[in-house]
Amino acid sequence: MADGPGRLGIGIGWRHELDLSIARLPGVDWVEVVAENLHTGHLPETLIALRDKGMPVLPHAVSLSLGGAEPLDTTRVEHLAEVTRELGAPMASDHVCFVRAGGLDSGHLMPLPRTREALDVLVDNVKLTQSIVEVPFALENIAAVLEWPDAEFTESEFLRELTDRTGCLLIIDVANLYANARNLGTDPERFLDEIPWERLAYAHMAGGVERDGVYHDTHAHPVVPEVLDLLRELRRRTEPPGVLLERDDDYPPDAELAAELAALREAVSP
Repeated sequence: MADGPGRLGIGIGWRHELDLSIARLPGVDWVEVVAENLHTGHLPETLIALRDKGMPVLPHAVSLSLGGAEPLDTTRVEHLAEVTRELGAPMASDHVCFVRAGGLDSGHLMPLPRTREALDVLVDNVKLTQSIVEVPFALENIAAVLEWPDAEFTESEFLRELTDRTGCLLIIDVANLYANARNLGTDPERFLDEIPWERLAYAHMAGGVERDGVYHDTHAHPVVPEVLDLLRELRRRTEPPGVLLERDDDYPPDAELAAELAALREAVSP
C-alpha cells in the first residue's frame, strides 16, 4: 500500500466556483476534489473533461472520522471507493482526525489524543478503509485548535507509527504546520526533521489570516510568506511528488491564482 500516485507536479483543489478557471490556468498539472461533493454517475462535466484528457483527479474525503471511537461508517468509505474508481484515481485520502462522537457531528476536523489507545483505533480503521478503497490511501495532518493532555507521542512520532503499522501514505499540510506553530507553539521544523518522507504522497498549501492574535487557516486568503518559507524547508529535506493549492472561499481572479501556483513551483524547484 506504500506506492503513491507518482510525480504529480503543481495542482489546485477543484471547486465548482473554479471549474472554468482551472481549465484556463497555466501550470496546473493535477487537481484534488472533495469526495463528499461528488455523486457517482453524475460527475461534473468539467471534472470529467480534466480526467479524460489525462489529468490526475484525486479524491480527498473529509467525513470518514477515522480516529473516532465509534464503529467506522463503511458506507462513507464505500462512497469514497466508488468515486475513486470513477475518477480512475491512483490514490484516495482523508485526515488524521475525528468528526463525530455520541451521534453528533462537529462540523470540524478534530485532533486525536496522541495516545497508544487512540493510535490503535486509528490503525484499525485505516486498515479497514484500505481494504475497501483498494488503492493507496493517505492521511493528512490537521490544524488543531487544542491539544489533548497526556500525549504519549509527538505528532511526527504518531504519524510514523501510523505509517509503519498500516503502510499508508501522508499528505503534509504545510499551512497546518504553520497554524499549529502560531496557535499551539509547536515546532514545524522539528516535525519536518522527523517525518517519514518515504511515505509522502504530496503537500498541501493554503492561505490564512491573523485575527485577535489567533492565526486562522481560512483557505480564503493568499498563502502567507511564512508558509512559503516552510515549503522551502520541506524541499530542503525532500522533493515532494506534488504540491496542491487549496482555495475554498473569496476566489480571486485567475491572474492571482496563477501567481500563487507559480510561487509554489518556484519554492520546490531544485
